[in-house]
Amino acid sequence: MLFRSATWPQLKNTTYDLGQRASPDDCYLTLRGMRTMGVRLKRHQESALVIAKWMEKRPEVKRVLYPALESHPGHALWKRDYTGAAGLFTVELNPVSDKQLAAMMDHYQHFALGYSWGGFESLVVTAHIARTVNALPRGPLVRYNIGLEDPDDLIRDLDAGFARLAAA
Repeated sequence: MLFRSATWPQLKNTTYDLGQRASPDDCYLTLRGMRTMGVRLKRHQESALVIAKWMEKRPEVKRVLYPALESHPGHALWKRDYTGAAGLFTVELNPVSDKQLAAMMDHYQHFALGYSWGGFESLVVTAHIARTVNALPRGPLVRYNIGLEDPDDLIRDLDAGFARLAAA
């Protein structure tokens, strides 16, 4: 045993108090989700790649940070080390005001605001990531998690967001 028997009850109670356990429902949902995980992740990647390529062509976008894109500086390393990608990527916009950014993000129809990257729905948040000396972003960073929705619907939603940005 790794712990003295006198220590075990305190450790057990502490882990219980901190919620460091999975409920039967959590276990059931995890097992249920595992059955379709491969199919869902493939869809996330395919859709994210379509949308990331579309984003690269937008005049409002300075760069798309997604290693699965051939244009990404780390693409060769990604390709060497990985067999797939998730639906999560970051976009650096050209400089815009906070008002413009809010106008773009606040009225999406298919993108909810949030951080739950493991779900099936598309999400968006402004990103606050560490900035290196070599690549200081000048414009806002926006993180997109591309879900299982139809990529054409998501692109129409993003296009409308860019129109709101321009109008604000």
